[in-house]
Amino acid sequence: MAPLAAIALAFAFIAMPVANAREYAADRNEVAVAKLPREARDVLALIRTGGPFAHERDGVTFGNRERLLPEHRRGFYHEYTVATPGASNRGARRIICGGPQRTPEVCYYTDDHYASFRRIRE
Repeated sequence: MAPLAAIALAFAFIAMPVANAREYAADRNEVAVAKLPREARDVLALIRTGGPFAHERDGVTFGNRERLLPEHRRGFYHEYTVATPGASNRGARRIICGGPQRTPEVCYYTDDHYASFRRIRE
């Protein structure tokens, strides 16, 4: 790539609005359902049937305080615990879904307690 083209491309990404940059980053970081841990696939199935869920906090509103997911109105996202084998507590794995609870528009997987997310691709 020519040096000027590389600079122009870098500037275009830097100048991109923050929300669009987050959406771009989220879309580039995906995981297929088949590649998720079995426990996560089980939770996805429960989400679509409305439960029952193993943890009291499953289905509560996720506030997106980290601002790593695309911005939406409060109440759009809900979180669900993904069991972590060997953990004595809820562990770090979660699925965050946006939209109607039984028919979400989009879901994300995190295995590091909200430090990063991968969009789940059906």
